[in-house]
Amino acid sequence: MLRQIASRAVRARGVAARLIPSAAAAATTESVAIRALTTSAMKAGALSVPSGANGVNYHNPAPEGGYAFFMPRQSLIGPGALKTAGSIVKSLNLKKALIITDGGMAKSGAVKAVENMLAENGIEAVVFPGAMPNPTDENVADGLKMLKENNCDFIVSFGGGSSHDCAKGVAVVATNGGRIHDYEGVDRSTKPILPLVSVNTTAGTASEMTRFCIITDSSRRVKMAIVDSAVTPTIAVDDPTLMVKMPKALTAATGMDALTHAVEAYMSTISNPVTDASALHAIKLISAYLRTAVHDGSNMQARDMMSYAQFLAGMAFNSASLGYVHAMAHQLGGFYNLPHGVCNAVLLPVIQEFNASAVPDRFIDIAEAMGLGQLSSEEAPAKVIAAIRELSGDVEIPANLELLGAKPEDFDILAENTLKDACGFTNPRPASKDEIIDMFRKAYEQGGESQKKAASA
Repeated sequence: MLRQIASRAVRARGVAARLIPSAAAAATTESVAIRALTTSAMKAGALSVPSGANGVNYHNPAPEGGYAFFMPRQSLIGPGALKTAGSIVKSLNLKKALIITDGGMAKSGAVKAVENMLAENGIEAVVFPGAMPNPTDENVADGLKMLKENNCDFIVSFGGGSSHDCAKGVAVVATNGGRIHDYEGVDRSTKPILPLVSVNTTAGTASEMTRFCIITDSSRRVKMAIVDSAVTPTIAVDDPTLMVKMPKALTAATGMDALTHAVEAYMSTISNPVTDASALHAIKLISAYLRTAVHDGSNMQARDMMSYAQFLAGMAFNSASLGYVHAMAHQLGGFYNLPHGVCNAVLLPVIQEFNASAVPDRFIDIAEAMGLGQLSSEEAPAKVIAAIRELSGDVEIPANLELLGAKPEDFDILAENTLKDACGFTNPRPASKDEIIDMFRKAYEQGGESQKKAASA
Protein backbone atom coordinates (compact mmCIF):
# COMPACT_ATOMS: atom_id res chain seq x y z
CA MET A 1 0.00 0.00 0.00
CA LEU A 2 2.87 2.36 0.86
CA ARG A 3 4.36 1.68 -2.54
CA GLN A 4 0.97 2.29 -4.16
CA ILE A 5 0.63 5.68 -2.47
CA ALA A 6 4.19 6.64 -3.37
CA SER A 7 3.84 5.51 -6.98
CA ARG A 8 0.49 7.28 -7.35
CA ALA A 9 2.00 10.40 -5.88
CA VAL A 10 4.84 10.28 -8.39
CA ARG A 11 2.48 9.73 -11.33
CA ALA A 12 -0.04 12.31 -10.23
CA ARG A 13 2.45 15.11 -9.66
CA GLY A 14 2.50 15.59 -13.39
CA VAL A 15 6.28 15.75 -13.58
CA ALA A 16 6.96 14.69 -17.14
CA ALA A 17 10.34 13.16 -16.38
CA ARG A 18 8.73 10.77 -13.89
CA LEU A 19 5.90 9.63 -16.14
CA ILE A 20 6.13 6.77 -18.58
CA PRO A 21 5.53 8.51 -21.93
CA SER A 22 2.78 6.14 -23.05
CA ALA A 23 1.00 6.44 -19.71
CA ALA A 24 1.29 10.20 -19.79
CA ALA A 25 -0.10 10.30 -23.31
CA ALA A 26 -2.96 8.00 -22.36
CA ALA A 27 -3.78 10.14 -19.33
CA THR A 28 -3.74 13.27 -21.48
CA THR A 29 -5.95 11.66 -24.13
CA GLU A 30 -8.41 10.51 -21.48
CA SER A 31 -8.46 13.94 -19.88
CA VAL A 32 -9.16 15.62 -23.21
CA ALA A 33 -11.90 13.10 -23.98
CA ILE A 34 -13.62 13.62 -20.63
CA ARG A 35 -13.40 17.39 -20.97
CA ALA A 36 -14.82 17.22 -24.51
CA LEU A 37 -17.69 14.99 -23.37
CA THR A 38 -18.47 17.29 -20.46
CA THR A 39 -18.37 20.37 -22.69
CA SER A 40 -20.83 18.74 -25.11
CA ALA A 41 -23.16 17.91 -22.22
CA MET A 42 -23.02 21.48 -20.99
CA LYS A 43 -23.84 22.86 -24.41
CA ALA A 44 -26.78 20.47 -24.60
CA GLY A 45 -28.03 21.81 -21.28
CA ALA A 46 -27.48 18.54 -19.43
CA LEU A 47 -24.99 20.07 -16.99
CA SER A 48 -24.63 23.49 -15.45
CA VAL A 49 -21.29 25.16 -16.09
CA PRO A 50 -19.20 24.95 -12.91
CA SER A 51 -17.41 28.01 -11.58
CA GLY A 52 -13.80 27.09 -10.97
CA ALA A 53 -11.03 25.21 -12.66
CA ASN A 54 -11.59 21.62 -11.63
CA GLY A 55 -15.28 21.17 -10.94
CA VAL A 56 -15.90 18.46 -13.53
CA ASN A 57 -12.62 16.64 -13.97
CA TYR A 58 -9.81 14.81 -12.23
CA HIS A 59 -7.02 16.90 -10.77
CA ASN A 60 -4.60 14.07 -11.40
CA PRO A 61 -4.22 11.15 -13.81
CA ALA A 62 -6.65 8.47 -12.63
CA PRO A 63 -4.81 5.42 -11.21
CA GLU A 64 -5.17 1.95 -12.64
CA GLY A 65 -7.77 0.05 -10.67
CA GLY A 66 -9.63 3.14 -9.48
CA TYR A 67 -9.69 4.92 -6.13
CA ALA A 68 -10.43 3.67 -2.62
CA PHE A 69 -12.80 5.58 -0.32
CA PHE A 70 -12.69 4.86 3.42
CA MET A 71 -15.45 5.48 5.98
CA PRO A 72 -16.62 4.04 9.32
CA ARG A 73 -19.27 1.33 9.19
CA GLN A 74 -21.80 3.88 10.47
CA SER A 75 -21.66 7.61 11.19
CA LEU A 76 -24.14 9.49 13.37
CA ILE A 77 -24.15 13.26 12.95
CA GLY A 78 -26.23 16.07 14.42
CA PRO A 79 -27.95 17.03 17.69
CA GLY A 80 -29.06 13.91 19.55
CA ALA A 81 -26.59 11.59 17.80
CA LEU A 82 -25.19 10.32 21.11
CA LYS A 83 -28.59 9.06 22.24
CA THR A 84 -29.06 7.22 18.94
CA ALA A 85 -25.65 5.60 19.36
CA GLY A 86 -26.79 3.77 22.50
CA SER A 87 -29.32 1.54 20.78
CA ILE A 88 -26.89 0.79 17.94
CA VAL A 89 -24.14 -0.25 20.36
CA LYS A 90 -26.64 -2.45 22.20
CA SER A 91 -27.52 -4.20 18.93
CA LEU A 92 -23.88 -5.29 18.55
CA ASN A 93 -24.20 -7.45 21.69
CA LEU A 94 -21.14 -5.90 23.32
CA LYS A 95 -20.84 -6.34 27.08
CA LYS A 96 -18.20 -4.08 28.62
CA ALA A 97 -16.55 -0.90 27.37
CA LEU A 98 -13.24 0.72 28.11
CA ILE A 99 -13.94 4.44 27.78
CA ILE A 100 -10.75 6.21 26.72
CA THR A 101 -10.68 9.94 27.38
CA ASP A 102 -8.41 12.66 28.75
CA GLY A 103 -8.02 13.81 32.31
CA GLY A 104 -9.96 17.03 31.77
CA MET A 105 -13.02 15.22 30.43
CA ALA A 106 -12.92 12.79 33.32
CA LYS A 107 -12.48 15.41 36.05
CA SER A 108 -15.15 17.73 34.64
CA GLY A 109 -17.72 14.94 34.61
CA ALA A 110 -18.32 15.33 30.86
CA VAL A 111 -17.58 11.64 30.36
CA LYS A 112 -20.74 10.86 32.35
CA ALA A 113 -22.71 11.47 29.14
CA VAL A 114 -21.16 8.34 27.64
CA GLU A 115 -21.32 6.32 30.85
CA ASN A 116 -25.03 7.10 31.14
CA MET A 117 -25.68 6.25 27.49
CA LEU A 118 -24.07 2.84 27.97
CA ALA A 119 -25.79 2.17 31.32
CA GLU A 120 -29.19 2.95 29.83
CA ASN A 121 -28.55 0.16 27.36
CA GLY A 122 -27.32 -2.37 29.92
CA ILE A 123 -23.62 -2.06 29.09
CA GLU A 124 -20.91 -1.93 31.75
CA ALA A 125 -17.99 0.48 31.45
CA VAL A 126 -14.71 1.52 33.06
CA VAL A 127 -12.92 4.80 32.35
CA PHE A 128 -9.29 5.20 31.30
CA PRO A 129 -8.52 8.94 31.63
CA GLY A 130 -4.94 8.68 30.40
CA ALA A 131 -5.03 10.07 26.84
CA MET A 132 -2.55 12.95 26.77
CA PRO A 133 -2.96 15.93 24.36
CA ASN A 134 -0.36 14.28 22.09
CA PRO A 135 -0.96 10.61 23.02
CA THR A 136 2.16 8.54 23.52
CA ASP A 137 3.19 4.92 23.20
CA GLU A 138 3.10 4.81 27.02
CA ASN A 139 -0.54 5.98 27.05
CA VAL A 140 -1.41 3.16 24.63
CA ALA A 141 0.39 0.58 26.78
CA ASP A 142 -1.38 1.80 29.92
CA GLY A 143 -4.77 1.73 28.21
CA LEU A 144 -4.15 -1.78 26.90
CA LYS A 145 -3.28 -2.98 30.41
CA MET A 146 -6.53 -1.58 31.79
CA LEU A 147 -8.51 -3.13 28.93
CA LYS A 148 -7.14 -6.59 29.71
CA GLU A 149 -7.45 -6.27 33.49
CA ASN A 150 -11.15 -5.43 33.15
CA ASN A 151 -11.99 -7.93 30.39
CA CYS A 152 -13.45 -5.23 28.13
CA ASP A 153 -14.66 -6.41 24.74
CA PHE A 154 -14.88 -3.01 23.04
CA ILE A 155 -13.69 0.57 23.34
CA VAL A 156 -15.46 3.92 23.39
CA SER A 157 -13.29 6.99 22.80
CA PHE A 158 -14.67 10.26 24.12
CA GLY A 159 -13.11 13.62 23.36
CA GLY A 160 -11.04 14.98 20.50
CA GLY A 161 -8.30 13.53 18.35
CA SER A 162 -6.04 12.62 21.27
CA SER A 163 -8.64 10.33 22.84
CA HIS A 164 -9.58 8.78 19.50
CA ASP A 165 -5.97 8.16 18.46
CA CYS A 166 -5.08 6.64 21.82
CA ALA A 167 -8.14 4.38 21.53
CA LYS A 168 -7.19 3.31 18.02
CA GLY A 169 -3.72 2.44 19.27
CA VAL A 170 -5.12 0.31 22.10
CA ALA A 171 -7.64 -1.35 19.78
CA VAL A 172 -5.11 -2.37 17.14
CA VAL A 173 -2.54 -3.76 19.60
CA ALA A 174 -5.27 -5.60 21.55
CA THR A 175 -6.06 -7.82 18.57
CA ASN A 176 -2.80 -7.78 16.60
CA GLY A 177 -0.31 -8.04 19.46
CA GLY A 178 3.14 -6.51 19.78
CA ARG A 179 3.65 -2.80 20.43
CA ILE A 180 2.10 0.24 18.79
CA HIS A 181 5.46 0.95 17.15
CA ASP A 182 4.98 -2.15 14.99
CA TYR A 183 2.15 -0.42 13.10
CA GLU A 184 3.90 2.80 12.10
CA GLY A 185 3.47 3.29 8.35
CA VAL A 186 0.72 2.14 6.02
CA ASP A 187 -1.52 -0.92 6.47
CA ARG A 188 0.75 -2.81 8.88
CA SER A 189 -1.97 -4.64 10.83
CA THR A 190 -3.22 -8.09 9.81
CA LYS A 191 -6.37 -8.45 11.96
CA PRO A 192 -9.45 -6.29 12.60
CA ILE A 193 -9.29 -4.08 15.68
CA LEU A 194 -11.62 -4.37 18.66
CA PRO A 195 -14.99 -2.70 18.02
CA LEU A 196 -14.48 1.04 18.51
CA VAL A 197 -17.17 3.67 19.02
CA SER A 198 -15.69 7.17 18.73
CA VAL A 199 -17.76 9.94 20.32
CA ASN A 200 -16.39 13.27 19.18
CA THR A 201 -16.41 16.53 21.17
CA THR A 202 -14.31 18.79 18.94
CA ALA A 203 -14.48 20.11 15.38
CA GLY A 204 -11.95 18.99 14.63
CA THR A 205 -9.44 16.39 13.94
CA ALA A 206 -12.00 14.02 12.34
CA SER A 207 -10.09 11.18 13.99
CA GLU A 208 -13.46 9.71 14.99
CA MET A 209 -13.98 8.65 11.37
CA THR A 210 -10.54 8.24 9.77
CA ARG A 211 -7.94 5.53 9.22
CA PHE A 212 -5.21 7.78 10.63
CA CYS A 213 -3.75 7.28 14.10
CA ILE A 214 -0.96 9.54 15.36
CA ILE A 215 1.00 8.36 18.40
CA THR A 216 4.16 9.93 19.84
CA ASP A 217 7.17 7.67 20.27
CA SER A 218 8.35 9.02 23.62
CA SER A 219 11.93 7.82 23.20
CA ARG A 220 12.46 9.27 19.72
CA ARG A 221 10.25 12.35 20.32
CA VAL A 222 8.64 11.64 16.95
CA LYS A 223 4.97 11.29 16.05
CA MET A 224 4.33 7.94 14.41
CA ALA A 225 1.82 8.10 11.56
CA ILE A 226 -0.23 4.91 11.49
CA VAL A 227 -2.33 4.90 8.32
CA ASP A 228 -4.42 1.74 8.24
CA SER A 229 -7.99 1.09 7.12
CA ALA A 230 -8.28 -1.39 10.00
CA VAL A 231 -8.06 1.40 12.61
CA THR A 232 -11.14 3.16 11.23
CA PRO A 233 -13.70 3.32 14.07
CA THR A 234 -16.72 1.06 13.83
CA ILE A 235 -19.13 3.88 14.67
CA ALA A 236 -18.44 7.64 14.55
CA VAL A 237 -20.62 9.94 16.65
CA ASP A 238 -20.64 13.71 16.04
CA ASP A 239 -23.16 15.40 18.30
CA PRO A 240 -22.66 19.20 18.29
CA THR A 241 -24.38 19.55 21.66
CA LEU A 242 -21.23 17.95 23.11
CA MET A 243 -19.11 20.70 21.52
CA VAL A 244 -20.83 23.76 22.99
CA LYS A 245 -18.54 23.95 26.02
CA MET A 246 -15.37 23.63 23.98
CA PRO A 247 -12.97 26.45 25.05
CA LYS A 248 -12.35 29.30 22.64
CA ALA A 249 -8.70 28.43 21.97
CA LEU A 250 -9.51 24.76 21.35
CA THR A 251 -12.34 25.71 18.99
CA ALA A 252 -9.91 27.87 17.01
CA ALA A 253 -7.12 25.28 16.89
CA THR A 254 -9.36 22.36 15.92
CA GLY A 255 -11.20 24.50 13.37
CA MET A 256 -7.95 25.46 11.67
CA ASP A 257 -6.94 21.79 11.78
CA ALA A 258 -10.13 20.98 9.84
CA LEU A 259 -9.36 23.72 7.32
CA THR A 260 -5.88 22.28 6.85
CA HIS A 261 -7.35 18.81 6.25
CA ALA A 262 -9.64 20.18 3.56
CA VAL A 263 -7.00 22.29 1.80
CA GLU A 264 -4.36 19.56 1.83
CA ALA A 265 -6.82 16.91 0.64
CA TYR A 266 -7.84 19.16 -2.25
CA MET A 267 -4.18 19.70 -3.14
CA SER A 268 -3.32 16.00 -2.80
CA THR A 269 -1.86 14.03 -5.67
CA ILE A 270 -4.41 11.27 -5.09
CA SER A 271 -7.54 13.41 -4.70
CA ASN A 272 -10.64 12.41 -6.64
CA PRO A 273 -14.06 13.96 -7.37
CA VAL A 274 -15.59 12.60 -4.14
CA THR A 275 -12.80 13.94 -1.92
CA ASP A 276 -12.76 17.21 -3.88
CA ALA A 277 -16.46 17.79 -3.25
CA SER A 278 -16.03 17.02 0.46
CA ALA A 279 -13.00 19.29 0.79
CA LEU A 280 -14.54 22.27 -0.99
CA HIS A 281 -17.75 22.19 1.04
CA ALA A 282 -15.74 21.85 4.24
CA ILE A 283 -13.73 24.95 3.28
CA LYS A 284 -16.96 26.82 2.54
CA LEU A 285 -18.49 25.95 5.93
CA ILE A 286 -15.33 26.68 7.90
CA SER A 287 -14.90 30.05 6.19
CA ALA A 288 -18.49 30.90 7.05
CA TYR A 289 -18.79 29.56 10.62
CA LEU A 290 -15.42 29.23 12.38
CA ARG A 291 -15.22 32.84 13.53
CA THR A 292 -18.70 32.62 15.06
CA ALA A 293 -17.99 29.28 16.74
CA VAL A 294 -14.84 30.73 18.31
CA HIS A 295 -16.30 34.02 19.51
CA ASP A 296 -19.84 32.81 20.32
CA GLY A 297 -19.49 29.20 21.40
CA SER A 298 -23.15 28.88 22.36
CA ASN A 299 -24.28 29.50 18.77
CA MET A 300 -25.71 26.08 17.87
CA GLN A 301 -25.88 26.76 14.15
CA ALA A 302 -22.16 27.51 14.07
CA ARG A 303 -21.37 24.46 16.22
CA ASP A 304 -23.56 22.21 14.06
CA MET A 305 -22.07 23.43 10.79
CA MET A 306 -18.51 23.17 12.11
CA SER A 307 -19.30 19.59 13.13
CA TYR A 308 -20.31 18.85 9.55
CA ALA A 309 -17.34 20.80 8.19
CA GLN A 310 -14.75 18.83 10.12
CA PHE A 311 -16.47 15.56 9.17
CA LEU A 312 -16.44 16.52 5.49
CA ALA A 313 -12.77 17.46 5.77
CA GLY A 314 -12.18 14.06 7.34
CA MET A 315 -13.98 12.36 4.45
CA ALA A 316 -11.63 14.20 2.11
CA PHE A 317 -8.26 13.50 3.70
CA ASN A 318 -9.16 10.00 4.86
CA SER A 319 -8.99 8.90 1.24
CA ALA A 320 -6.94 11.65 -0.46
CA SER A 321 -4.37 11.90 2.35
CA LEU A 322 -2.57 15.15 3.19
CA GLY A 323 0.70 16.99 2.54
CA TYR A 324 3.70 18.73 4.05
CA VAL A 325 1.67 20.81 6.52
CA HIS A 326 0.79 17.68 8.46
CA ALA A 327 4.14 16.01 7.87
CA MET A 328 5.87 19.05 9.40
CA ALA A 329 3.28 19.62 12.14
CA HIS A 330 3.74 16.04 13.34
CA GLN A 331 7.43 16.74 13.94
CA LEU A 332 6.71 19.91 15.90
CA GLY A 333 4.11 18.12 18.02
CA GLY A 334 6.35 15.15 18.73
CA PHE A 335 9.49 17.18 19.42
CA TYR A 336 8.04 20.04 21.48
CA ASN A 337 4.64 18.60 22.55
CA LEU A 338 2.85 21.47 20.79
CA PRO A 339 -0.90 21.54 19.96
CA HIS A 340 -1.42 19.96 16.56
CA GLY A 341 -4.10 22.32 15.25
CA VAL A 342 -2.06 25.41 16.10
CA CYS A 343 1.01 23.98 14.34
CA ASN A 344 -1.11 23.30 11.25
CA ALA A 345 -2.53 26.81 11.27
CA VAL A 346 0.92 28.40 11.45
CA LEU A 347 2.35 26.18 8.70
CA LEU A 348 -0.63 26.19 6.30
CA PRO A 349 0.01 29.50 4.49
CA VAL A 350 3.75 28.85 4.18
CA ILE A 351 3.36 25.45 2.57
CA GLN A 352 0.64 26.73 0.23
CA GLU A 353 3.01 29.45 -0.94
CA PHE A 354 5.44 26.63 -1.75
CA ASN A 355 2.74 24.65 -3.58
CA ALA A 356 1.38 27.60 -5.57
CA SER A 357 4.05 27.50 -8.25
CA ALA A 358 3.26 23.85 -9.02
CA VAL A 359 -0.56 23.86 -8.91
CA PRO A 360 -1.85 27.45 -9.13
CA ASP A 361 -5.15 26.32 -10.66
CA ARG A 362 -6.07 24.39 -7.50
CA PHE A 363 -6.45 27.71 -5.69
CA ILE A 364 -9.28 28.86 -8.00
CA ASP A 365 -11.94 26.63 -6.44
CA ILE A 366 -10.55 27.17 -2.93
CA ALA A 367 -10.83 30.92 -3.45
CA GLU A 368 -14.47 30.60 -4.42
CA ALA A 369 -15.18 28.30 -1.46
CA MET A 370 -13.65 30.91 0.85
CA GLY A 371 -15.95 33.57 -0.59
CA LEU A 372 -13.28 35.39 -2.57
CA GLY A 373 -15.13 35.20 -5.88
CA GLN A 374 -14.03 33.82 -9.22
CA LEU A 375 -10.33 34.50 -9.65
CA SER A 376 -7.75 33.51 -12.21
CA SER A 377 -4.92 31.10 -11.45
CA GLU A 378 -2.62 34.12 -11.34
CA GLU A 379 -4.72 35.91 -8.71
CA ALA A 380 -6.08 33.05 -6.62
CA PRO A 381 -2.99 31.74 -4.76
CA ALA A 382 -2.04 35.05 -3.13
CA LYS A 383 -5.67 35.85 -2.27
CA VAL A 384 -6.26 32.42 -0.71
CA ILE A 385 -3.06 32.55 1.33
CA ALA A 386 -3.92 36.05 2.57
CA ALA A 387 -7.44 34.84 3.52
CA ILE A 388 -5.99 31.90 5.47
CA ARG A 389 -3.72 34.25 7.39
CA GLU A 390 -6.63 36.61 8.05
CA LEU A 391 -8.85 33.81 9.37
CA SER A 392 -6.03 32.52 11.55
CA GLY A 393 -5.54 35.99 13.00
CA ASP A 394 -9.26 36.51 13.54
CA VAL A 395 -9.47 33.37 15.68
CA GLU A 396 -6.33 34.39 17.58
CA ILE A 397 -3.88 31.74 16.47
CA PRO A 398 -0.24 32.63 17.30
CA ALA A 399 1.57 34.13 14.34
CA ASN A 400 4.65 31.96 14.05
CA LEU A 401 6.76 29.09 15.32
CA GLU A 402 8.96 31.40 17.36
CA LEU A 403 5.98 32.23 19.58
CA LEU A 404 5.31 28.50 19.99
CA GLY A 405 8.82 27.90 21.29
CA ALA A 406 10.38 26.15 18.29
CA LYS A 407 14.16 26.55 17.87
CA PRO A 408 15.93 27.08 14.51
CA GLU A 409 18.77 24.78 15.55
CA ASP A 410 16.25 21.89 15.55
CA PHE A 411 15.02 22.50 11.99
CA ASP A 412 17.57 20.10 10.48
CA ILE A 413 16.35 17.05 12.40
CA LEU A 414 12.72 18.16 12.06
CA ALA A 415 13.14 18.35 8.28
CA GLU A 416 14.84 14.97 8.16
CA ASN A 417 11.92 13.37 10.01
CA THR A 418 9.37 15.27 7.89
CA LEU A 419 10.62 13.50 4.78
CA LYS A 420 9.88 10.13 6.42
CA ASP A 421 6.30 11.03 7.31
CA ALA A 422 3.71 9.26 5.13
CA CYS A 423 1.51 12.38 5.05
CA GLY A 424 4.06 14.20 2.90
CA PHE A 425 4.03 11.62 0.10
CA THR A 426 0.97 13.20 -1.55
CA ASN A 427 2.01 16.85 -1.43
CA PRO A 428 1.60 18.31 -4.95
CA ARG A 429 5.15 19.66 -5.05
CA PRO A 430 8.01 17.46 -3.81
CA ALA A 431 10.50 19.16 -1.50
CA SER A 432 14.12 18.57 -0.62
CA LYS A 433 15.40 18.63 2.94
CA ASP A 434 16.76 22.15 2.40
CA GLU A 435 13.36 23.32 1.14
CA ILE A 436 11.66 21.84 4.20
CA ILE A 437 14.15 23.64 6.45
CA ASP A 438 13.41 26.86 4.57
CA MET A 439 9.66 26.41 5.14
CA PHE A 440 10.25 25.87 8.86
CA ARG A 441 12.32 29.06 8.86
CA LYS A 442 9.60 31.05 7.08
CA ALA A 443 6.97 29.78 9.51
CA TYR A 444 9.29 30.81 12.35
CA GLU A 445 9.70 34.36 11.04
CA GLN A 446 6.24 35.12 9.59
CA GLY A 447 3.40 36.95 11.27
CA GLY A 448 1.21 40.01 11.10
CA GLU A 449 0.96 42.44 13.97
CA SER A 450 -2.62 41.40 14.80
CA GLN A 451 -1.58 37.79 15.34
CA LYS A 452 1.47 38.76 17.36
CA LYS A 453 -0.68 40.94 19.63
CA ALA A 454 -3.23 38.14 20.05
CA ALA A 455 -0.51 35.67 21.01
CA SER A 456 0.99 37.99 23.61
CA ALA A 457 -2.38 39.04 25.10
